[in-house]
Amino acid sequence: MGEGSTDVAWTRRSALGLIPALALAGCAGPGGTEAPLSMWAMSYEGDYSPLLMPAFTAATGVPVEVQSLPTTASHEKLLTAFAGGAMPDVLMLFNGWVQEFATIGAIAPLPSSDLVADMFPGVLAATRFAGRDYAVPWSVAPQVQFYRRDILGEAGYDSPPEDWDGWRAMARAIKRRRPDDYVFLMLLNWPNGLITMLSQAGATMLRDRNTRGAFQTPEARAAFAYYVSLYTDGYAPMALSTEVQDPVAAFATGYCAVWPSGPTTLKDFARRADLLPRTRWATARLPGPHGAGPVSGLSASLCVSTQSKRPREAWALVRHLTSIESELRYQRLIGNLPARVGAWTAPQLAAPVLRPFADQMRQPAAAPPVIEWEQIQTEVQFAAERIVRGVQTMDEALAALDRRVDGLLAKRRALVEAGRIA
Repeated sequence: MGEGSTDVAWTRRSALGLIPALALAGCAGPGGTEAPLSMWAMSYEGDYSPLLMPAFTAATGVPVEVQSLPTTASHEKLLTAFAGGAMPDVLMLFNGWVQEFATIGAIAPLPSSDLVADMFPGVLAATRFAGRDYAVPWSVAPQVQFYRRDILGEAGYDSPPEDWDGWRAMARAIKRRRPDDYVFLMLLNWPNGLITMLSQAGATMLRDRNTRGAFQTPEARAAFAYYVSLYTDGYAPMALSTEVQDPVAAFATGYCAVWPSGPTTLKDFARRADLLPRTRWATARLPGPHGAGPVSGLSASLCVSTQSKRPREAWALVRHLTSIESELRYQRLIGNLPARVGAWTAPQLAAPVLRPFADQMRQPAAAPPVIEWEQIQTEVQFAAERIVRGVQTMDEALAALDRRVDGLLAKRRALVEAGRIA
């Protein structure tokens, strides 16, 4: 399916479904003077969203202005916009932010459950609050392990193992042959690897109705111990992303043989195929204590602001952007994966390199449903770095982590104890 055929499919078929949502009789047609809808999005999604708008405007007569926000400043900008009554009609939120924005009343609940029909069930968990859906999953990015087929082959492996003991055995075999290089490209300020290990080990991470830290449990200790050992045994570099600024080059040159990463890395590899030929690498699911399990990833959804004066048009835009046709086009553009099960029958998603992603879509890691989760992840990573660098012992770091998390959750704890939230 070419990109042009995607737009035709939308115009001829999907536009008909907008009629009841848009009440087109009240909208300006093409060439009218209807003010544009506003949409804010981040990262690749923000940069490439304008390419999805012409089909919507052609079908509905509603123009759309997209503002691409810098990821690092987007959370604060969105909160400031809400406080100032200047929210866009449609906004992208990383899934970890949805419950926060629903709690403060910044986003509206879905007007119809059919907007989230045919979604992978696990993807919806992060977009629900108080029993209602507040966002439509849009861009899904589970992690898998990218691996150098040639380097693993030299060590006697066709593919990486899917259990922790096997991963370490493979690392030993690779390190014996390549003592000056590393095995795993896992940098100390990348949180997803450790969060995934905690989930796979069965660590709940929070306790007492998600009001206190739970990082001193046997499960959490096992995950931290395994993660730390990859650094202290020399299998992963004790480095930050500021010290390894070109991870694609690091992977291509054999500095590391295994890179846990998301689907946008596929696009990075395609753009630099001269440096990293396609025959040298493949993908597999990430390992767990006893086999592949739930995996953390950075995924995003679309929401409609409670400040939008045109909610019907805004939801129609969300419907367009999350349609199978639009999701497949987006997959070709940026690499992130469709959240709709029906999209996965498309030929473009049949490539073997995508199979581990498809398997992982059915088993995402569930993050604790608290608005402080993003800050908690940062504290988890700081604690792990202190252990890796020998600044604190495991006992000291995990006890301090629980105290910091307890402090972050103090307001939530007071609300729960007062019966104001569940």
